[in-house]
Amino acid sequence: MARSKEFDEREVLLKAMHLFWEQGYEKTSLQDLVEHMGVHRRSLYDTFGDKHTLFIKTMEQYAKITDATTKAEAQRGRTAKESIRLIFDYLIETNGDRPIGCFFVNSATELAYRDPVVSELTSEGFNKEEQLLVELLQKGQQAGEISADIDPRLLASSLHTTMIGIRVLRRTSADKTKLHQIADISMDMLDK
Repeated sequence: MARSKEFDEREVLLKAMHLFWEQGYEKTSLQDLVEHMGVHRRSLYDTFGDKHTLFIKTMEQYAKITDATTKAEAQRGRTAKESIRLIFDYLIETNGDRPIGCFFVNSATELAYRDPVVSELTSEGFNKEEQLLVELLQKGQQAGEISADIDPRLLASSLHTTMIGIRVLRRTSADKTKLHQIADISMDMLDK
């Protein structure tokens, strides 16, 4: 007779995500996962598969969370510029109980060059963020609040690259004042 699961899959998946986010894929052992997730090794395998499959599932979960959060931040803004600024502020100020930095940036720098699935997932996540910026910039250009002299795709790419850089700097304990100044300079590009 099959035993029923004694844990909430989403909850333990989030625990695994946070551990991978904090330590990275290579430094996280199966024993670390078992202890941190509070599940038996057999349950881990039965529910999530091997370590790599679990890692991919945590990345997929992170993608859903990040996509929803970024869109929610953007929707709080009354204008395109305000929406972009809110995204920058969120990246600089918010962490709560999560590890510092960005799980996708960490995973991309650790694994994307040698793991095609990680490369695809991180690229897809980055492309979604950049597309959101394109849409905000086009909205701002149509409203006349952002210069129409700049290609919104190139500008979005530049803003997104800065956002990725901010995530890396957050991981290295950069001063938030400096990060806000970097965001300010990026926002100034919208007026030129």
